Amino acid sequence: MLKEVIATRFIAPLREGGSLPGLIEADDSGTYVLKFTGAGQGRKTLVAEVVCGELARRLGLRMPRLVTVALDPELGLGEPDEQVQSLLRSSGGTNLGMDFLSGALGFDPLAFPVNPEEAGRVVWFDALINNVDRSWRNPNLLRWQGELWLVDHGATMIWHHNWPGVEASAARPYDASDHALASFAPDVAAAAAALAPLVTEELLADVTAQIPDAWLTDEPGFSEPDDLRQAYARPLLARAAVIHERIRGLK
Repeated sequence: MLKEVIATRFIAPLREGGSLPGLIEADDSGTYVLKFTGAGQGRKTLVAEVVCGELARRLGLRMPRLVTVALDPELGLGEPDEQVQSLLRSSGGTNLGMDFLSGALGFDPLAFPVNPEEAGRVVWFDALINNVDRSWRNPNLLRWQGELWLVDHGATMIWHHNWPGVEASAARPYDASDHALASFAPDVAAAAAALAPLVTEELLADVTAQIPDAWLTDEPGFSEPDDLRQAYARPLLARAAVIHERIRGLK
């Protein structure tokens, strides 16, 4: 399971994106970007962050470490922003934290060239998880210590919002025409050859095991958290073998 830390200080809201994450300190002396269970997108966003973030790491892509964060709603009583106070009050319990990469820069394709091999791996991975939020408008990529890091995977695996239609949704092609790395001649074929064989039942079982049970309860159609974990794994396993043939929009 993911390491669990306890939030000890709320530092500041991070006013980027629609989920309004926050910056916190924890009892392990670490600083984390906190994503709230009480945010508008709900716990499924956090599940997607865990599945895709942990899968990225196991496939050799750079992804800040994820932790679960135990949050006391009273931590933000002194926060002057009413929206932040509301988030803190509605997010008691288990939330998601991501290592804060101090000094990281937002990815700029004009300033930071990416070689075709790395670009291909990122595009292939985003096609696998159906990431619709890695466009040139909003790359969700960071440049830290001279290397490319992936962040923010809440807008992925759209099929988990409609489990009865999962097979049809997961079978659809991936449009990469607006992808942040499309201009770098991504070598998707090489990425598929290297990464697809790594996406096994065992790997996906390990990845989905990182999802806290608290985020998997009361899902219609599923009696046990492990049943839902398997439902997350199945479309990814099927997609890994063929998605390189279904990527559209690359020159």
